[in-house]
Amino acid sequence: MTANDVVEARDLLPKDGLGSSSAYVVADFDGQKKRTSTISRSLNPVWNESLDFVISDPNTMEYEELEIEVFNDKRMSNGSARKNHFLGRVKIYGSQFARKGDEGLIYFQLEKKSVFSWIREGPPPTEQVIDNLHQPQMMMSEEPPPQQPPPMTVQMEHHPPHYQNHPGSPPPPTTNYPPEIRRMQTGRVRVMKRPEQENYSPRVLPTRRSSTGEPDQRIPAYDLVEPMQYLFVRIVKARGLAPNESPYVRIGNSVRSKPGVPKPGEPPSNPEWHQVFALAYNKPDSANDSTLEISIWDAHSENFLGGVCFDLTDVPVRDPPDSPLAPQWYRLEGGDDPNAAGRVSGDIQLSVWIGTQADDAFPESWSSDAPYVSHTRSKVYQSPKLWYLRVTIMEAQDLQIAANLPPLTAPEVRVKAQLGFQSVRTRRGVMNNHTASFYWHEDLVFVAGEPLEDSLILLLEDRTGSDPVLLGHVLIPVAAIEQRVDERPVAARWVSLEGGPGGSYCGRIRLRMCLEGGYHVLDEAAHVCSDFRPTAKQLWKPAIGILELGILGARGLLPMKSRGGGKGSTDPYCVAKYGKKWVRTRTITDSFDPRWNEQYTWQVYDPCTVLTIGVFDNWRMFADMAEEKPDFRIGKVRIRISTLESNKVYTNSFPLLVLHRTGLKKMGEIEVAVRFACPSMLPDTCAIYGQPLLPRMHYLRPLGVAQQEALRGAATKMVAAWLARSEPPLGAEVVRYMLDADSHNWSMRKSKANWFRIVGVLAWAVGLAKWLDNIRRWKNPVTTVLVHLLYLVLVWYPDLIVPTAFLYVCLIGIWYYRFRPKTPAGMDIRLSQAESVDPEDLDEEFDTFPSSRPPELIRARYDRLRMLAARVQTVLGDFATQGERIQALVSWRDPRATKLFIGVCLMITIVLYVVPPKMAAVALGFYFLRHPMFREPMPPASLNFFRRLPSLSDRLM
Repeated sequence: MTANDVVEARDLLPKDGLGSSSAYVVADFDGQKKRTSTISRSLNPVWNESLDFVISDPNTMEYEELEIEVFNDKRMSNGSARKNHFLGRVKIYGSQFARKGDEGLIYFQLEKKSVFSWIREGPPPTEQVIDNLHQPQMMMSEEPPPQQPPPMTVQMEHHPPHYQNHPGSPPPPTTNYPPEIRRMQTGRVRVMKRPEQENYSPRVLPTRRSSTGEPDQRIPAYDLVEPMQYLFVRIVKARGLAPNESPYVRIGNSVRSKPGVPKPGEPPSNPEWHQVFALAYNKPDSANDSTLEISIWDAHSENFLGGVCFDLTDVPVRDPPDSPLAPQWYRLEGGDDPNAAGRVSGDIQLSVWIGTQADDAFPESWSSDAPYVSHTRSKVYQSPKLWYLRVTIMEAQDLQIAANLPPLTAPEVRVKAQLGFQSVRTRRGVMNNHTASFYWHEDLVFVAGEPLEDSLILLLEDRTGSDPVLLGHVLIPVAAIEQRVDERPVAARWVSLEGGPGGSYCGRIRLRMCLEGGYHVLDEAAHVCSDFRPTAKQLWKPAIGILELGILGARGLLPMKSRGGGKGSTDPYCVAKYGKKWVRTRTITDSFDPRWNEQYTWQVYDPCTVLTIGVFDNWRMFADMAEEKPDFRIGKVRIRISTLESNKVYTNSFPLLVLHRTGLKKMGEIEVAVRFACPSMLPDTCAIYGQPLLPRMHYLRPLGVAQQEALRGAATKMVAAWLARSEPPLGAEVVRYMLDADSHNWSMRKSKANWFRIVGVLAWAVGLAKWLDNIRRWKNPVTTVLVHLLYLVLVWYPDLIVPTAFLYVCLIGIWYYRFRPKTPAGMDIRLSQAESVDPEDLDEEFDTFPSSRPPELIRARYDRLRMLAARVQTVLGDFATQGERIQALVSWRDPRATKLFIGVCLMITIVLYVVPPKMAAVALGFYFLRHPMFREPMPPASLNFFRRLPSLSDRLM
């Protein structure tokens, strides 16, 4: 049972014709509707009534919604109203409820039902709430819920949260505010309890159900997200308007178009707009809400030029794939203003329809929840096509080398190659004294992006002296370089050098150049790569399936900026990246619980790839900012496609986690629905697992690890520069965060995480060794006897050893089927060592390169790193020692030990020739499993012998 106390309301809109309202409240929770009594003729009514609701499923309480609407009772109004007037509404999520004893008094701002609604948005109350830096919410306590949960009370009141942070900086952690009990100036008590342990695991979202209790199956073609109703208005043009200077269109009272501009040669009275508006829409509740007014105004004089009215109940509904609604001409009217009748003339061409976010016009429309059109629209981006440019520097001839070199001094000639911001220098050239030529035969690899507009610059430098001397240069357009898709040889060519006195001949250089289309240019970290296709399209294989992503929304986001009056706000948008395709949702302005409900698809060529989803706070939407600030990251989630079952919809809520200098911080949660549409066990899909991960050229002519990482950094920079030129731009900070550009930077935390990963991998071997040791010690005699019997069977029938081992592995796999993951895995803070990370380690991880810290701190970090490196050095030395002792068995470094080892081997050979192998195996196995009463407590002789063997450690200096 849940109880909600409706206390009071303030500054309601007068609706009864007498300057007041007779208000009552209707609360709707999970299909149950309850109503309060009507307070007659008061703009500040006080109810103090409790509304009780039955909770059908306490486990899904967090995802339920309580909708509260305030109406004016028509029976107490002056006049004949057909319907009760709508005064405002509030939506409260289950995550904002509190248990009994933790309740508090909260003021909520009444919201409009649609863009055409008119409600009171008066000044906030005078009391101030010192809150944790978040939107008002009541947090759940950590006690486990009983079978019948106790009543939970929410007393509704609204206060704007009070924020201390300056614009642009994330709020400080809530733990900086020690008291758990916050008091308002009126003396009322508000209890805020943060859970001791956050839940950072993904959670399954329940299937949304209609009021009848059945699953909601609307819009099958757009089935991963919830449909959102919008009223679309397409303003095309007008003709024959009254004289004006700059006309614009106004929809309702709050939506305004851009100024109309006539076509060249057309008179000013025929302006054109070609603009689409998408306005949040709900079914009208009264006659006042069922009218749409579209009017034209002069921007300079604000003169009314005419308008058109539509009855919303007659507006057609468009469901894709219906064709777009054709615009029509409508006669402009002057309304009830007698003075405007003389100025009104002309027609306007427009179309009005009702649709959802699946409508074709929605991505390019002005949306009521994303008003800054240029920087808040949903967009699809494409990464540039990247090539590896391989340049082989072979030799150079006829170079003008200085003749006054010291005796026995060979000139140091190097080639410096530049492509855009990339620069590479060869090693020192080898000189042929007979022909005065220099040889290198060295490969230089660059990243080139389409369109291939850059030029490759080669500089020959004589670096014999202290100052380099330029011997010549050559400029080669990249578009003129040959492309290849396999390992076929490319012909070398001689290129004349320029830069001599007066542009004269100063030598020539022999080159072999090609654009490699058989490689995949890595721009992501290898462990989270979303695409492995080569650059050349003719090498691509057919897609094996479709990846569908529904970005539903986010909950509980933290305020990232402050607006006027210290009010915290967040303008979130979401970015998803898979393969070459990037998608960006629209920006929901000033919302901590945005609902995007946008759906996107990608073609999948390899299931062993990763989808990355990130949430950011939009700062570039403010065009009047003095300086451009980067968009702040709120968190990201990765989903590996191979972990998804075919044709199954996963609807989950993932925590958004960000690691700051101050520690780990949960920024909220993102709700997504994902489906991998693919034939379950098609031969082509299964064959993918037996094919190489990277294209063929990566194995025929592999790139070095360090070289490939340097090329990845260049590719990341090129992708960021390319997407920054789009409109709206996708910031470099967004691209680098999505591509994990800093994944290989030094971090003590990551080193610890990798160490514990290795320990986890070896845990099975450790467990097997412990189990075998328990068998040898006869801790469980029954198990040990069974092992003896199994050993006898395997020795007597050795053909059963291999099939028994595979059968055992098969049984293990079947046993672990019951523990298979039911949801895609999110970020693991325990695996990342982010739960208990030391602040000093975090400060070192977020330090710049080179370091910006004082020398004393850098010295302390260096000393600590030396201590850790000494431990690693010792472990590596121990591994090397064991291997060298194995080599010493037959290397005669210890003549006595080698003689003993050879003698024992000869004795074992004779015994095995005489004794049947099965008898020898049984004897050795039973000797190994003998009872502890027959064992010595000291190490065996074989182990003592091995430890006495010499290694090379005594030869180290």
